[in-house]
Amino acid sequence: MNVTTTDDCTGVMPDHPFAKQFIVLGYRDGAFSSIPNNFFRDWLDEEAKVGTFSIGRGSGIGVGSIAKYDAGQQSLKIGRFVAGGLRLRFLLNGQHDIRTIATTMFSVFGNGMLNAPPPQYGDTVIHDDVWIGDEAMFLGGSNIASGCVIGARTVVPPNFHTEPYGIYVGSPARLVRFRFSEKVRESLLELAWWEMPLSWIRDNNTAFLANLTDDEGLSLELLAELKRLKQASSVAL
Repeated sequence: MNVTTTDDCTGVMPDHPFAKQFIVLGYRDGAFSSIPNNFFRDWLDEEAKVGTFSIGRGSGIGVGSIAKYDAGQQSLKIGRFVAGGLRLRFLLNGQHDIRTIATTMFSVFGNGMLNAPPPQYGDTVIHDDVWIGDEAMFLGGSNIASGCVIGARTVVPPNFHTEPYGIYVGSPARLVRFRFSEKVRESLLELAWWEMPLSWIRDNNTAFLANLTDDEGLSLELLAELKRLKQASSVAL
């Protein structure tokens, strides 16, 4: 399995308090990401040996979650500061051709029997600052935009694309509302706070406690100030 993350990763943290349940990756700014044990599976429910997985700084996937790979043809990419619940399912493969007489994979019986090549999903991407409720299921090719909320037990269909800061629930997933007004959403995407180190977030932690749904004008002023501070910090670096 090809597991990648950002260049500021300092390696696996075997002594972290979560190390019994997770592979914990540390980062130079003090953040960490966590991948649950037995996360990478194949169709036999054994450890997947091939495939690509990428996880960003500050992200965690809950205990009991799995990502099911098939012959290394799919990848799963999880962005920064993604909060994943318990027992998530990322089913990156598992399709059967439904255009032929039978859906059966006759090749598993051997003796030279063949079946049509199974269709393959595209790559699955979970962008930054996404919250995923317990037992949500993602079929391959999903693309979840930054700031989204995926409700518990939601089924995200194949090749499903969300809009930033949307709240999606149900089977199949559907948009029920946005977290913020359109102007606030646009300002948040411009801010892209997840690009900043944990120290910058700590220094501006009070701003992260504000309710951005109370007063649009005040919210836009707050976000504009954060963007100014981010730019000043980047110039200083």
